[in-house]
Amino acid sequence: MEYVQERVATLHAFDDPTPAAPTDRSAVVVPMTDREYAGLAAERVLSTLSAVSPRRVIVALRAPADRVPEFAEWLSTFDAPIDLLWCNAPSVEAMLDDAGLENGFGKGRDVWLALGVAAESAAYVAVHDADATTYAPSHVPRLLAPLSEGYEFTKGYYARVENGRLYGRLFRLFYAPLVRALADAHDADVLDYLGAFRYALAGEFAMTADLARSLRAQRAWGLEVGTLGDAFDHAGFSGTAQVDLGRHEHDHRAVSGPTGLAEMSRQVGAALFRVVEDHGVSPDYDALPERYREAAEGFVRQYAADASFNDLSYDAAAEREQVADYADAVGPPGEDDRLPAWTDAPVDPEAVRRASAEAVDRVTADR
Repeated sequence: MEYVQERVATLHAFDDPTPAAPTDRSAVVVPMTDREYAGLAAERVLSTLSAVSPRRVIVALRAPADRVPEFAEWLSTFDAPIDLLWCNAPSVEAMLDDAGLENGFGKGRDVWLALGVAAESAAYVAVHDADATTYAPSHVPRLLAPLSEGYEFTKGYYARVENGRLYGRLFRLFYAPLVRALADAHDADVLDYLGAFRYALAGEFAMTADLARSLRAQRAWGLEVGTLGDAFDHAGFSGTAQVDLGRHEHDHRAVSGPTGLAEMSRQVGAALFRVVEDHGVSPDYDALPERYREAAEGFVRQYAADASFNDLSYDAAAEREQVADYADAVGPPGEDDRLPAWTDAPVDPEAVRRASAEAVDRVTADR
């Protein structure tokens, strides 16, 4: 058992605690796509939330119209205050287009929409995915508990060890060595902050409603890193905590393909470089790919030792191949397409909620 503190408060699960937490003043945002419909992991998550008793649960759904009625019916079977936010409803899309927020959709945009709606009626907002087969009733209270102690932002961390192997590859092999390479070349508080998180790409986090309204969300897979950048601005080291969520098991992705880890690395990398550039760091993009590879090689050696120590299977050659794939994502971030903070947004969260609810009613009635 260890009790090491990072630059941000690190709250350990010494004895599997379920701390007192302001669940009755909190909303939980759960992004989903139609593939989660009636899945075992999603069933576990929603059933567990019924016991946690948050003020409301907002399922941020991205799905075609013909799948929405059955999704709405399925959600109604859970004993929890669930609101379905159909994020790609035609009327919601039209509202965003009219406001100049077209071009791009994904998890980040869906969570952004739900954060705006959630912050209208809750003091705190927690966000987590629906694919964890190890989801437990303690997870949401652990995320929320520090917020009632004066922290503004919390991030979950956990071990990704399954079937005798190390997972969490995008964090282990891309994010962690890239932040290390940047920190070796630049003395900047933002890099210390980004490096303080034990699992920076975790989809589990919580914040005050004020912070939720201040996030400039990435539209897709860069959401988690972009959120850290805004949390650094608004909460800083002293207002941030990370909490131990134990061990997680959930879906794994292939490296290649349109939804693979290599494509994700490009979006995560762009979000990371946008954050550090916003805070005065000017990476040398010509030299950085090699520095990243050197840092990653050191991590691979350490992971190999850790795996051997725990009698886990470990393919160092395959990990180095992934590093080579991820190195292609090291470069300038390109155009800034972040969504605006809700405090500056040209749309109203309540209007989004109404448009979604009316669209769900229409497709359900037409069924």
